[in-house]
Amino acid sequence: MILVTGAAGALGRLVTRQLAARDDVVLGTRAPRSAGERRVDFDDPASLDFTGVDTLLLVSAGFGEDDVVIARHDAAITAAEKAGVRHIVYTSLSGDGDHLAYALPHRWTERRIRRSSSEWTVLRNGLYAEFLAAIAAPGPDGTITAPLGGGRLAAVAREDLAEVAARVVSAPQRHAGRTYELVGEEALGGTELAAAVRGSYEPGSLTRARETIAAAGEALPYQLPMLVGTYSAIAAGFLDGTGIEHNALRELLEREPRSALEAYAASVGAARSAP
Repeated sequence: MILVTGAAGALGRLVTRQLAARDDVVLGTRAPRSAGERRVDFDDPASLDFTGVDTLLLVSAGFGEDDVVIARHDAAITAAEKAGVRHIVYTSLSGDGDHLAYALPHRWTERRIRRSSSEWTVLRNGLYAEFLAAIAAPGPDGTITAPLGGGRLAAVAREDLAEVAARVVSAPQRHAGRTYELVGEEALGGTELAAAVRGSYEPGSLTRARETIAAAGEALPYQLPMLVGTYSAIAAGFLDGTGIEHNALRELLEREPRSALEAYAASVGAARSAP
């Protein structure tokens, strides 16, 4: 049996779609609605019953302070060990992301999985093109003011990462003990993003971005440094893919990756048309 955690999230839903033809997949979610779903609440360790699970796809339970995320992942791995799960596949963060504020829980989890009694595979995912559409969206006049400077991001289409995860959990033994870097093959800068949405690029400052995010009142306190730090890492050239020794995306997909630029433009278009 394969259990996919975070099935209600964007990546989890895409992985589930990729595995739809299989009859041995169970979806882990906080609020199960059908027989094919199992309650998995990382904040409630008692709910983490992985009995009968052979392969666990541990989709990172981020969106929290470091100690909260670490506790969630530790509870899941401990439950997997207790249930005798044979293989854990973890969706981590690309190796060039160590400058990001949210890297630490990923690296801690990688170490914890390697010390576990289960076999393991780590998928080091690059930042999504869809995430880039959120942090570098054009304004009402079509101008992108995100403080990317002259930096670029090796963004990757989320659907490609979901397909890789589905392939790996479908044949985990082939990937035992492997850590895969999965980033985009084309690094995108503000100029390319603007051209894709027929806009313009006028990068602002990190200070202005911090002020704008804070004034919007939608980001939680721990998210503000995460977002500003992401801008900073892109602008400084740490996330353009050149720091990755071997990008396994094309190899694991067994085809050309989807266009991250098209995924970005599609996400921007969907946001514009949303009510």
